[in-house]
Amino acid sequence: MQTQMTVPTSVSIALAGSGGSGVMTAGTVLLAAAAKAGAYGLMVRTSGPQIRGGEAAALLRLGPQPMGSLDDGFDLLLAIDWQNVNRFADEIVLGPRSVLIGDPDEGEAPEVFKATGARYAPLSLKKMAKAIPGSWVNMIALGLSGTLAGLPLQVLQEAVRESWKKPATLEANLLAVAAGAEAAAGIAATLAHSGGPMAQLELGALQSRPRWMISGNEATGFGALRGGVRFVAAYPITPATEVLEWLAPKLPEVGGTLLQAEDELASINMIIGASYGGVPSLTATAGPGLALMTEALGLAVASEVPIVVVDVMRGGPSTGIPAKSEQSDLSFAVGGLPGDAPRLVVAPSSIGDCLGAAQWTVHLAEALQAPAILLSDQFMGQSRAVIDRPLDSGFAARRLTAEANTPDYKRYRNTESGVSPMAIPGTEGVTYTADGLEHSEAGIPSSQSKDHVLQLDKRQRKLALHDYGPYWADIEGDADAVVITFGSASGPVREAVARARALGTDLRLIVLRLLAPTRPEQMAAALQGVKRSIVVEQNHGAQLYRYLRAWYDFPAPPASYHRSGPLPLRPAELLTALLAWRNAK
Repeated sequence: MQTQMTVPTSVSIALAGSGGSGVMTAGTVLLAAAAKAGAYGLMVRTSGPQIRGGEAAALLRLGPQPMGSLDDGFDLLLAIDWQNVNRFADEIVLGPRSVLIGDPDEGEAPEVFKATGARYAPLSLKKMAKAIPGSWVNMIALGLSGTLAGLPLQVLQEAVRESWKKPATLEANLLAVAAGAEAAAGIAATLAHSGGPMAQLELGALQSRPRWMISGNEATGFGALRGGVRFVAAYPITPATEVLEWLAPKLPEVGGTLLQAEDELASINMIIGASYGGVPSLTATAGPGLALMTEALGLAVASEVPIVVVDVMRGGPSTGIPAKSEQSDLSFAVGGLPGDAPRLVVAPSSIGDCLGAAQWTVHLAEALQAPAILLSDQFMGQSRAVIDRPLDSGFAARRLTAEANTPDYKRYRNTESGVSPMAIPGTEGVTYTADGLEHSEAGIPSSQSKDHVLQLDKRQRKLALHDYGPYWADIEGDADAVVITFGSASGPVREAVARARALGTDLRLIVLRLLAPTRPEQMAAALQGVKRSIVVEQNHGAQLYRYLRAWYDFPAPPASYHRSGPLPLRPAELLTALLAWRNAK
């Protein structure tokens, strides 16, 4: 798929405070207001190791183009209080042009932020809220930050009206937004005399049209429904729980069911059972849960039962860092099963693409009668973005099933495509047994070499021969130097490539969506004319680099740029690395 991207202009805002201060609510409403004004935006949630409660921050980037990444620094840090906000110093990067606003009644701003040279504007936020009975301090912060970003008061208040769930306090909080906006005007006047105004949205350049505000986890759930999933077995785990929470009320609306299981082992075995019964099925988890599902995934491979497992990756290993992102489950997803066990692995490239990728994954699992892993991550899953409404790709669950009384029915018949008709229980005359034992074409357990080799070839062939079409990867540009990446790394990589082009350094970009099975012919075509390549990813062990080296032929050994989480990849960091690589002899 060929696309291009220009370098976006934007404004970046961090709203921070302790648990219960409402910064996530304020950030979400601010994002909605930006959408109403015609802007795009991205809001990333960050919190301390406690997951719930404690310090938290909503990190926003607003601009005239879709945002796939946070920027390199922030124009504004507004702290409702300072409780452990200094822990976010590596994530909330400030500079001399930045503005730092905090409540002096909650203590002094941490030195780590003041040392950046950011312009400090103390403001008694909680006293302002107390002066308006019934108001919340986060609404003061909303009016303040939104106005400094260039959003009109009317738009901010309209977004509050649409999101407010407590009518009795609505008017007080609309007044609080107005008070914040008034305070912003005073701060803006002061800034004009001390280094110039804060960066703002250019509203005249924005076009207002229908857009969606959605998280990657919500988009994944919607894509699964569009693809045909009608049964979900769930066991909650950070950062995948929102996939299940979103699906729980939506499934009954389309005749489906969600059942909360007692653990991850139960959930995957439930969806294998439901799919064996003919219902497209899904579960969602994170790395620790995926590890527990290994044996059942092998059962789905051997019995050729289609299922979808969504893995929203987080920092690892073991319990790791639940609320931070890392692309470190890749090696496990593509190779972490005992025996020769081919499976599908698909990685969405953005929050919006979570919808299309999930829909495609359901389609592939059903068409190929194989387990499929959708490899998302915390950055995409729990972040919220304003995007153009995604079109329905048309991918849908279509399973090859056996007709009643099919003569000489063999469930695992060695067909040319590798896909054989699957009998739905209760269909007359086509009964068969599906289990984890190796079997003959008829499904009878067998330890014979000829049966084992035949079934291994069949399971591998059906994935290898399938026509995946152009959706397997996004291929951008035709330069002789190529950057290869996947998943949430795609956003900052795309922006870094766009910045490099703006500086006169042309680069080709390949964003992989289908990770397994590999596509040697398609990759060879994508690399046509390439002399140099580099693989960019967010994990400690260069997992994508090593996987690509094992399966694909490159004109010359590729370079690797990789690092672990929890800090997200940033465009400037990648631009520096890409220019150094491109200019190296």
